Amino acid sequence: MNPEPSGRSRSSRPRLLAILLACLLLAGCTAEPDLPGSLPAQGSVDVDTPALRALKADAKVRPCRGGAPASVPDGLPDVTLQCLGGGRPVNLSSLRGPMVITLFAQWCGPCREELPYFQELDQKADGAVRVLGVDHLDTQPDGALRLARRSGVTFPLLADPEALLRPELRVFGLPTVVYVDADGAVTDVQARRFSSYADLREAVRDQLGVRVRA
Repeated sequence: MNPEPSGRSRSSRPRLLAILLACLLLAGCTAEPDLPGSLPAQGSVDVDTPALRALKADAKVRPCRGGAPASVPDGLPDVTLQCLGGGRPVNLSSLRGPMVITLFAQWCGPCREELPYFQELDQKADGAVRVLGVDHLDTQPDGALRLARRSGVTFPLLADPEALLRPELRVFGLPTVVYVDADGAVTDVQARRFSSYADLREAVRDQLGVRVRA
């Protein structure tokens, strides 16, 4: 898998509607009525405020952390995202696996349903597989942190309200999952929904060669 980087252009309303249509077709994702009609301008969504820090602490979401200083061939893109609810920004190209990255949003129904499966993976993998969440194309970081609390999510969460990863990883719908191997290479990017923890566990075995306990 070799995702091709492209420019981080801001999208118009028709472009976003196309994304949402793909989301509906590929993943059964549903948008709430207050979903914005266009992508936010860079920096217009503040994901680090005192209120958000309090929500993050209440949810017991772990701090974000980076990795190696240099990128690798076929690795994650050279994109830096803010830590949702405060913390150190993370350049994705520094991350190494085995890792599963779930792109979600609080307005996405299937995302809400499957987040507990990723939390179960995080707990049962015992460090053999890292789990990272990215709140993608979402202008309501407070809603995302409340969702994390309701879902029991404690793994680290990044914020991508401007959808910077959409062109870099060819994200066409939510939920989307990204698999990263031990060397930092992206093995696959899938727009799919998981029906159970067992379904996710099988995907991790197939994509990363790591067996996690049931």
